[in-house]
Amino acid sequence: INIMMAAVKAEGVTTIENAAKEPHIVDIANFLNALGADIKGAGTDIIRIRGVKKLKGNVVHSIIPDQIEAGTFMIAAAATKGDVLVKNVIPKHMESLTAKLIEMNVKVEEFDDSIRIVAKDRLNKVNIKTLPYPGFPTDLQPPAAALLLRADGISTITEGIFDNRFQYIEELKRMGAKIRVEGRMAVIEGGHKLTGAPIKALDLRGGAACVIAGLMAEGETEVYNIHYIDRGYERMVEKLQKLGADIKRVSDS
Repeated sequence: INIMMAAVKAEGVTTIENAAKEPHIVDIANFLNALGADIKGAGTDIIRIRGVKKLKGNVVHSIIPDQIEAGTFMIAAAATKGDVLVKNVIPKHMESLTAKLIEMNVKVEEFDDSIRIVAKDRLNKVNIKTLPYPGFPTDLQPPAAALLLRADGISTITEGIFDNRFQYIEELKRMGAKIRVEGRMAVIEGGHKLTGAPIKALDLRGGAACVIAGLMAEGETEVYNIHYIDRGYERMVEKLQKLGADIKRVSDS
């Protein structure tokens, strides 16, 4: 995204190879093109940007829904045996998560711009590997790990994108989670009780996993460092409260 925006007014042609293909890359390219940029290939491995002298204003653009925020709420619903309608989503963007939820025995209903999650039954173990879009998103890997603590049997998550993305697991283990890390794989033994504990958000998505684990656990969980969570989720506490969660934001002083 940063290279694409910088290249819009650079002289000549800029080529981005091995480009990310996520929907928000395409969305930003569409917005820049509406402003007068010359960007081709967004959504593929190679993006070419031909620099222009200037961009115009007076463009109205509606930003696409955040697939990671939507996915986090879908996972939270499944983790808490809930029945939740997640609105303002593009179901096609959620296909990799939806496929895994169905494999886990979660009922998923898709509508034009919403997805309903019903998870009253026992959950099956699954194996997940994060991949570039349209594969399973690395940003949903930590919330998915929390969900798999509810599944019967042993599941695995293999991180195929980033190194050192399992730091949050030590926080989940403070709550009684049975997880071990083997290189780029987390082995998750589901079906064990979680107990509330003071834990820390170490990054944005790990923080979301901590909140989901807290919703699943018996007793009270305190999640610290919530400034990480605020960076990627709008009014998360209020939204969960409206769904019936016993959650509140307090000062740690």
